Amino acid sequence: MTGVARPPKQRPAAIPPREGAIHKRTDRQKEIVTRLRSGRTLSVLSLASALDVSDETIRRELRTLEEQGVIIREHGGARLAVPVLEGPLNQRMEENADAKVRIARAAAALVPDGAILFIDSGTTSIFIARQLVERRALTVVTNSLQVASDLGAINGNRLFLAGGEMDYDYRAFSDHQAQAYVGGFTPHLAILSVGGISLDRGLMDFHPGEAQMSRIAYATSERVLLGVDASKFGRYALLQTAQCADVDILVTDAPLDDGFARAFAHAEVVVA
Repeated sequence: MTGVARPPKQRPAAIPPREGAIHKRTDRQKEIVTRLRSGRTLSVLSLASALDVSDETIRRELRTLEEQGVIIREHGGARLAVPVLEGPLNQRMEENADAKVRIARAAAALVPDGAILFIDSGTTSIFIARQLVERRALTVVTNSLQVASDLGAINGNRLFLAGGEMDYDYRAFSDHQAQAYVGGFTPHLAILSVGGISLDRGLMDFHPGEAQMSRIAYATSERVLLGVDASKFGRYALLQTAQCADVDILVTDAPLDDGFARAFAHAEVVVA
């Protein structure tokens, strides 16, 4: 009996992704990274359920995070690419504190009265801010609650604090609202910290929001001063923020080895 060709089976219409409380891509990516900090591999299905979005939405975010070097995708899931994570602010303030104090004193000597500054929420930047309490008439833009507390309401300073949802581990604001606010300023000098520096990846950070805040500062500031202690050289973090060539002033606590000396040959290098 001759068979009769049947029309192809119709697939059911795709169900549109469900958008829950976490509806912005940057927020979703931050939440994914936070959940992966356990060190375990999490499945696409579990992430989709936890974030109340479709499987395809999670796969799209994982592709983006993989391209940025943040995660490694495995069959049906993902894990963080780098196991090293930063701790809470009070813990990080104690790490290499002597070196950070030396860096801060040397960096502060480069900041004149009346400067317009962006100061990020990194611990080295907080140390530098504390060395600026004798400066007068500063205009300070920051996303750090600690920097705002140290430099606001003294010596005729003007203070602009980015707002949004506070990250309690960092005591800082770095969500999309804070990023948009900081992006409207054009500082004379950005004072930045960094999670790690590598010769092949450049400057890197651990926190997605803080990494984006650094990118904004590099794009909008006339000059960038990077305060970094020797432990950060050769260290990998999660997210690339800039190239070594984007730094104008590097303040550190030990002489650079040959590779990093070449990478920062264009910059003013200060060894405290």
